[in-house]
Amino acid sequence: MEKVVALLQTEMDGVEARFKKNLSSDVPLINQVGEYVLSSGGKRIRPMLLLLAAKLCDYRGQDHIELACVIEFIHTATLLHDDVVDSAELRRGNRSANTVWGNQTSVLVGDFLFAKTFYLMVGCGNLEVLRLLSDTTTRMAEGEVQQLLNTCDLDVDETRYLDVIRSKTAILIAAACEVGAVLAESSPHKVKALREFGLEIGTAFQLMDDALDYVAEQEDFGKTQGHDLHEGKMTLPLIHAYCNANEQQKKEISRIIEGDDLSESDMKYVCELIETTGGIEYTRSKAAERVDAAKKQLQIFPDCAAREALFKLADYVVARNK
Repeated sequence: MEKVVALLQTEMDGVEARFKKNLSSDVPLINQVGEYVLSSGGKRIRPMLLLLAAKLCDYRGQDHIELACVIEFIHTATLLHDDVVDSAELRRGNRSANTVWGNQTSVLVGDFLFAKTFYLMVGCGNLEVLRLLSDTTTRMAEGEVQQLLNTCDLDVDETRYLDVIRSKTAILIAAACEVGAVLAESSPHKVKALREFGLEIGTAFQLMDDALDYVAEQEDFGKTQGHDLHEGKMTLPLIHAYCNANEQQKKEISRIIEGDDLSESDMKYVCELIETTGGIEYTRSKAAERVDAAKKQLQIFPDCAAREALFKLADYVVARNK
């Protein structure tokens, strides 16, 4: 990651400057909440992907800096809303914005960030990028609603789960990669390759996130261990465990997932079952497969520093512990 950051240092400094400028509002609370969330330790994976895609496609303009800011604003807005929906208390190791300022403020500041992104996109004057990111935010909202419908539904299988994470997580990462190629007016073949690369590593990213939810230490992961189970989310480690459980174990999982409260012993039971059925290893292996598939998408591009950096970012997705 250090080499990737070094390659993009100048552009990322520009992105950070755009964050501050574009967060400016006559309402002080908007500035305060926005700066709190944006400075809370995110890796800026999505902006970096956009910048690297633009570099890979030999883009020579300046709109990639503004649009990298737009991508991170969209991501930040979804985090603000997600933490309200999930009643989250931690985000990246810090108190979540809704815990500090309340749900109403978090939702409204998230709305401000969404509105600001469309203002910035129009300012760039690229209708294809506007169409792409408008469609992306619509699909993300649909994915979040579908995840809500899947809550505590033990009939959710791997296919349904992958459909949700593709829409709610992977599609924004895919859009970040695609925007870089669109800005450079690359061939449809290259645009598609970068989009598919983003979809694959975006899926891998969420797979790892869902695995880490059960095994990472809170101080590393930045949120409460087992939070997905508390929320009744059917993620792949649990889906795999349920599919490989015996009838008695399935009844116990059903009781736990459908209950109003999750006791410490219930959490321990589910975590141990996930471990014994190989749920974490299975999820990680699926993430690794996605990363391998992602790298193959970039074989059409010549070997260069930007492609190597994209490979390193892909590897980071499956190697991270937070």
